[in-house]
Amino acid sequence: MQQMLLGMGASQSGLTASGGVISDYESSGTYYRAHIFTSLGTFTVTDLGNISSNVEYAVVAGGGGGGEFGGGGAGGLRTGTLTVSTSPGSYSFAVGGGAVGDGNGTPSTISSSTVVATGGGAGGDGYNPLFTPKPGQPGGSGGGGGYHPGQPAGSTVASPDGISPTVQGFPGGAGTPGNPSIANGGGGGGAGGAGSNSGYPNHPGGPGGVGAQILLAGPPAANQPIGTPGPNPGGGYLAGGGGGAPGPSGTAGTGGAGGGGAGNPGGSPGTLSTGGGGGSGRNAGGSGIIVVRYEIGSSQSGTAAATGGAISFSGGKTIHTFTSSGTFHNPGSLTVDYLLVGGGGSGGANNGGGGGGGGVIAATGQPLPAGPRAVVIGAGGAVVTGGPDSISRVDGADTTWNSLTAGGGGGGSNYNTGNGSAGRATNGNGGGGSQGGSSGGSGNGSGNDGGDYNPSNYASGGGGGAGGDGADGTTSGAAAAGGAGVANSILGTSYTWAGGGGGVRGGSNGGAGGTGGGGGGGSPAPYTGGAGGTGGLFVGEDGTDENGSNKGGSGAKNTGGGGGGGGQAGNGNVNARGGGGGSGIVIIAYPT
Repeated sequence: MQQMLLGMGASQSGLTASGGVISDYESSGTYYRAHIFTSLGTFTVTDLGNISSNVEYAVVAGGGGGGEFGGGGAGGLRTGTLTVSTSPGSYSFAVGGGAVGDGNGTPSTISSSTVVATGGGAGGDGYNPLFTPKPGQPGGSGGGGGYHPGQPAGSTVASPDGISPTVQGFPGGAGTPGNPSIANGGGGGGAGGAGSNSGYPNHPGGPGGVGAQILLAGPPAANQPIGTPGPNPGGGYLAGGGGGAPGPSGTAGTGGAGGGGAGNPGGSPGTLSTGGGGGSGRNAGGSGIIVVRYEIGSSQSGTAAATGGAISFSGGKTIHTFTSSGTFHNPGSLTVDYLLVGGGGSGGANNGGGGGGGGVIAATGQPLPAGPRAVVIGAGGAVVTGGPDSISRVDGADTTWNSLTAGGGGGGSNYNTGNGSAGRATNGNGGGGSQGGSSGGSGNGSGNDGGDYNPSNYASGGGGGAGGDGADGTTSGAAAAGGAGVANSILGTSYTWAGGGGGVRGGSNGGAGGTGGGGGGGSPAPYTGGAGGTGGLFVGEDGTDENGSNKGGSGAKNTGGGGGGGGQAGNGNVNARGGGGGSGIVIIAYPT
């Protein structure tokens, strides 16, 4: 019956769905819609249309951290096809975080267990008074081996989802056996190839394994809006392994295409939203990503009048969404709406205050003369780990376009490091206060203040959000909540942006992240970490208790959420952590 109706002229339409950053495109006469998730979110199907109820997926877990000498393994990669329905209609997409230090990455999942990509394995350590020698760890892709006495590499493990084939990566490369003075490590495995062994005679570190090219998010003939460049044109490479460390006369291993970090010295973390393994020298792994794609009808698409970013069509508007830096080029003049969100500040790691959400700038109906204009997306403040009481506050970075600046959020304060940081210009929100500097950071312009410290059980303040101040440290009940973000409907759906991170308090649950992607505050066991802020394009990470040292949740990426505070238990413990800030975003829309 369906074929008869189509033959009589009924228009074809694909799924009607929401969630994530949407990218519409045409390839060889077929129209597609992709949804890109860089943090926790929900893919919601409200209508099946008449084309197909199948979606293609690529799920990448968080990358493993680099070891002292071995490179971190890439997060596991799962690809395939999934049949969806309107009942239940909502599918939870959990995007795994990259490891901090030499741990394994976190899994990425669809609906908890339907599709599971395993986190990348940690790189191996060598002989060092500070670290116990250990091999590269198994994971989605295995970590590279350390040295002395030549630690073996980590293997790749089968995905627990049971979908054939269960392979999701490659093993790491082995470290060099023998004399400790050689001191070089193997590269972490990637989704497209094994990490290389450390070598002779000049003792180079092993390069990380190459990632895999994923061509779901944009037309294959164009540069993909996800991933990194690689051996083939078009970019879109994900899940590269981290490089190993060299011996005294060698060169560091390069990171594998797909976001793998370079080995130490001069090492680097895995690239965010690629699942790349961290480079040796204990560099962090890159966070993961989930992409789904399905066919749509031509009537659901349109023709763009400009280039740049992920392009979609909704409500008679053409929408360009930038989750990473690029160029918006309109050959002719346009009248545009825009939204800019700065990067969120990090939560403090030692009795830490919540990080401030990024600044938000928005307008409608603005004239835009023809021309190319650079788009710079502000990074969120990096994860802050515990240690001495002189830990620095870490602000988010500014987002800029067309002479406009959405300032980064202020970093949450740490024990004895002064007040929370002020928000950056323009409209950045302040970080929460902690002991030794009782005041929260002030908001910039229309930005809001971080909450103040309260000496009752070392209660830190929540980070300011774009829609309200962070709460002051509490005297009872849960720790201070992050300030709420501000709503905007430029994407055709109302989302909340730039919530503040939650605070911490001894003997209580962690503070909730502000609506709009704020990270939840950590909590000492047996209490519960604060919930991550909802209502945004993505959801902030919950705060947790881990190894006795509570950890703040990170702000949602591309939402500008502030990181949750951590480190109330075991203050100064190197395992304590303040959540990282969420990166910013730029969205530009005009009539189709």
